[in-house]
Order: sequence, then structure tokens, then C-alpha cells
Amino acid sequence: MSVKKLLKGKLLVSEPSILNDSSFNRSVIYLTEDNVDGSVGFIINKTTDFVLKDLIPDINCNFKIYNGGPVEQENLYFIHKIPELIPDSIEISNGIFWGGDFNILTNLLNNNKVNQSDIRFFLGYSGWTENQLKEELSEANWVVVDNKYPDLLGLESDDIWKNQILKLGGEYQIWANAPKNPSLN
Repeated sequence: MSVKKLLKGKLLVSEPSILNDSSFNRSVIYLTEDNVDGSVGFIINKTTDFVLKDLIPDINCNFKIYNGGPVEQENLYFIHKIPELIPDSIEISNGIFWGGDFNILTNLLNNNKVNQSDIRFFLGYSGWTENQLKEELSEANWVVVDNKYPDLLGLESDDIWKNQILKLGGEYQIWANAPKNPSLN
């Protein structure tokens, strides 16, 4: 089995060395697709200033919207753990699903049938062309870790990166409490 196939469902933790990349600085990305054509994922720890009803007024719901990444930021995406409620969902890994019938989801949201811990919405996504992610991994821009969060979608986003860096131990620990912009230190 190729290494590429093993990345789907894993987390990409940005290395402290990519501090100058505003899109990915202190990011944790959940990889939703990884194949010969490229890779797709969503930044799970960066919220926007929007809630769902800000973007779609027909949906009366205040669920947070996350910044999924720099690609197609005008599009809304979602991952969830309720495939029995949302037909046409595609399993990513370990009970987390991508997409599905948005009309049914709209009805579920308007009738308060979905908990915020069951779903996460994103503006944009993080994407890599064929071999691009492999190259970034070889340049040590990311650390690949297993998703060991039993409730990934219900996590508060603020400390996900810091907690992952602390788990890596060693030289990473100094970065866990460093300011977001070290030049302000």
C-alpha cells in the first residue's frame, strides 16, 4: 500500500518553521482526500468571523464557520459524523464524512436536528496537486499524526495546534508557548 493512501483521515500539523505563511501558520489540517491526483483537507483550528446564517440567510443557525484553507474560499464545505441523517455522504475515515445532500441538511439545521459537535463548516479548503504534499513533507513543513481525537468535530479550535506540538515533545515544546509572531517578543 502506498504512503499516499495512508494519509487520508490523518492530521497535518504545521511545523513552527512556516511562521511566515499566513494561511498555514499554526494550522492543523484534517486530510479528507489523498490520491494520485493530489490531496485535499480542511484547517480545523481557525475560525472565521462568520456563522452559518451570515452566509446563507435561509438557514437559521449560528454554527461557526472555519477557514478551511486558501483554495476556493467563496465555497462552503462541510464534514460531519451523521451520515444516517445526510444522504450521499462520503466516508473519509473512522466515522467522519464529507458532504452530502445539502437540501436535507438545510432542513435538519432549520429544525434543530443537528448539534454543532456533529458537523463543521468551512470556507475554502487546503489543496495540493500531485506530489506537492509529498514534497512539502520532505521539506519538513508538516508533521503527519494520527487523528486520535474521538470528537474531532466538537473540539474547541484555540489549542489544537499547541496540544499537537506538545505531544511531539523534544524541540517542539519550546514553540507551544511562543507568541504567534515571534518578532513581537
